[in-house]
Amino acid sequence: MPQPSRRTLLRATAATALLAAQQSRAADTPTLTISPAPKFELSPHLYMQFMEPLGITDSSVEASWDHLQNRWRPDLIEATRELAPPMMRWGGLFSGYYRWREAVGPRAGRNPMHNLAWGGIESNQVGTLEFLDFCKQVKSEPLMCVNFAGEGDPLWIKNVLGEPRAGDAQEAADWVDYCNNPNNADRIAHGQRDALPIKYWQLGNETSYAPQRFKRAAAIAKTIEFSKAMRAVDKSLQFIAWGDSGWAPEMIKQAGEHINLIAFHNLFDPGPPCNDSEYHKDPAATWEVLMKSVKRQEKKITDIRQQTGNFPLALTESHFTMKGRNRCDLNSAWATGVAYARFMNLHQRQGDVLKIANLGDFNGTRWQSNVIMMPTPRGKSYIMPVGKVAGLYRKYTGKNSVTVAGSPPDLDIVASRTENTFYLHIVNTNRTQAQNCKIVIEGFAAKSAKSFQIAPADPWAEITSVQDDVMIVKTTTPDLAAPITFPPASVTALEITT
Repeated sequence: MPQPSRRTLLRATAATALLAAQQSRAADTPTLTISPAPKFELSPHLYMQFMEPLGITDSSVEASWDHLQNRWRPDLIEATRELAPPMMRWGGLFSGYYRWREAVGPRAGRNPMHNLAWGGIESNQVGTLEFLDFCKQVKSEPLMCVNFAGEGDPLWIKNVLGEPRAGDAQEAADWVDYCNNPNNADRIAHGQRDALPIKYWQLGNETSYAPQRFKRAAAIAKTIEFSKAMRAVDKSLQFIAWGDSGWAPEMIKQAGEHINLIAFHNLFDPGPPCNDSEYHKDPAATWEVLMKSVKRQEKKITDIRQQTGNFPLALTESHFTMKGRNRCDLNSAWATGVAYARFMNLHQRQGDVLKIANLGDFNGTRWQSNVIMMPTPRGKSYIMPVGKVAGLYRKYTGKNSVTVAGSPPDLDIVASRTENTFYLHIVNTNRTQAQNCKIVIEGFAAKSAKSFQIAPADPWAEITSVQDDVMIVKTTTPDLAAPITFPPASVTALEITT
């Protein structure tokens, strides 16, 4: 019998070695195991957006409104529909001196107002009905911040011109009637026959953050007063009371029967080298700081949970406040989007008590911390990295949280389900290396899967217009019988049908 040639032996040896290596890698591939039992219901309001007139700081609302056509900018409506926010909040610091009656009725009779926190003049051409129309167009539930007696701030109660800017409990109750009462005469006279009910109202915004505002005891008393007056108009209202800075336990103790959620905020700078343009100088260090920033978000939520027990929570403002021109260009980079995806995974893990959450200011012309940027004087609105992730999660999240185990260290993963469809949110926190894993659902056989993934080749790629958007969602149909590969610095939503 002829002996095999040396070349044939080498080929056979190489093939054997390759097969052994493949089998070894397959054996080493982590397996994600999903336990299908529902843990708790997830609120759709975990992806709330927050609109506040920001004056000369960032022309958010004035630039959103087409004053010649008396309508919202169509490109903003289009971008917001893509974002698909389940809830829109109106107010913030602005609510401390906002008198709602000045921004309703015939446009010619609306009184402009001084924006005391952010500077400049607001025309009040965008008011209650316009905001509610926006919510209706983008299919979003409204959340309104009331003028909580000017937050007790002397500079807002009466401004330097001597103008009274504080609203009382009766003014807030009248606002509820204007929106929710089908027979409200003023609203009907203003051309809006049907009621546009608002269910969620926030009482107090960052009240504890400035020494000249209400002290805790006064804020609690005002919370009870406002709640009683407003609920006398509509018993179905849901109230969010301010509880940050250690106020939550006493607020719940004294006003718990009058409120439904406790509000807190978390805005912070992740630290150097994330500021100005320093992040370009040491990408590895910047990436590490961004990925670890989720720990500060987690600590904030954990701390307030310890104060409140199982009382529902509303994180009504939260985002990075990096230093630098217009709050830092790094917010335009995909790397920041990956960091925010980790925040969203955290919010889902805390979803047993966290019912409303926010990441970013909604829209504007300047701040890089915006979710939607509106080029001016011309240009098409585009979605920033944080919005790219928020929209992805919003569209592909189940109704109930479920447990996922076996995640490799570099993959940050949460899972949810709606009946027999399972959803995974997978963040590859490794900047340079892809990660592989298998997926198993206990007691279920997967029939099909879809992957919705954002994975620019460069994690430092920035978005500055609709035309240069490299953060496009790529849709594929992975084979769950084989390991799935997640590219470096990627964010993926998996939809698995069983």
